[in-house]
Amino acid sequence: MNAALTSAFPEARKQYPTRGSKLDPFHPFIDEMLREDLDAPRKQRHTIKRIYARLIDEHGMDDVSYQRVRDYVSKRKPQIRVEPGREPAQVFISQTHRPGDEAEVDFGEVTVELRGARVVLYLFSLRMSYSGRSVQRPIDRTNGVSYIRSVT
Repeated sequence: MNAALTSAFPEARKQYPTRGSKLDPFHPFIDEMLREDLDAPRKQRHTIKRIYARLIDEHGMDDVSYQRVRDYVSKRKPQIRVEPGREPAQVFISQTHRPGDEAEVDFGEVTVELRGARVVLYLFSLRMSYSGRSVQRPIDRTNGVSYIRSVT
């Protein structure tokens, strides 16, 4: 309860060590097959089904599911293609915004037809980074009237 009074944000959860998988001893063999496929013709590359069959036949893997092998190959195959430069690395940087910390503001002109006449209004636009909510307010600078309260 004391931690809740000191900060509105909860403390980070305890990180548990990752457990090993029954597939771990077979990772080098799978990686080697995927590296061989880099220079193989398209029709001669290993399918996931063929990799799974070879692991069972050649390495005695009998208690690992096909799904586990498929998940590992789908994760590892792009990484192996990046190593020799066969394709560019996929980079993703996630954005995190705390409530109330950041907002984007912009100003601009917008021309509208108001009561049959063209009027240039100044547009104030605000977007809050945490929630993504936005507010736009057109203002007529000649008489200071805001025609629309807010649009979300």
